[in-house]
Amino acid sequence: MRTTKLAMKLKHLKYKERLERLKLPTLRYRCTRGDTIEVYKILTESYCKSVNLELKLHKKSVTRGHNLKLVNSRCHYDLRKYSFAVRVVNIWNSLPDSVISANNANTFKNRLDKFWANQELIFDYKSSLTGTGNRSFVDIFDF
Repeated sequence: MRTTKLAMKLKHLKYKERLERLKLPTLRYRCTRGDTIEVYKILTESYCKSVNLELKLHKKSVTRGHNLKLVNSRCHYDLRKYSFAVRVVNIWNSLPDSVISANNANTFKNRLDKFWANQELIFDYKSSLTGTGNRSFVDIFDF
């Protein structure tokens, strides 16, 4: 918040308006975007297989969505609920096949940015990602 006030002409504006003028996304959006890109890299085996996380693919996801849907596991403790492998499942499963079917990571990033272009989360840190398709979405920033 302080850094955006260094631009003297924007100092009087609210934080959200300063971000919009400077075209800077919120930290919350950057974290969500980064997590989604990491899931893409893990599932397309861009990393060594011995380093991969435990992301289980849904075997019977033929009727809806894309063919790389992840299994949504239940958590009994908050420590696990906020972990990477759990918090990205709903976001990943809500993406359309046109975004998931990218050939490489850069194409995926471009398609993801185009798909999320109208999200309020980009400039408003208080909002959440809309259109994830699951009401039980756990937000890591709401505690």
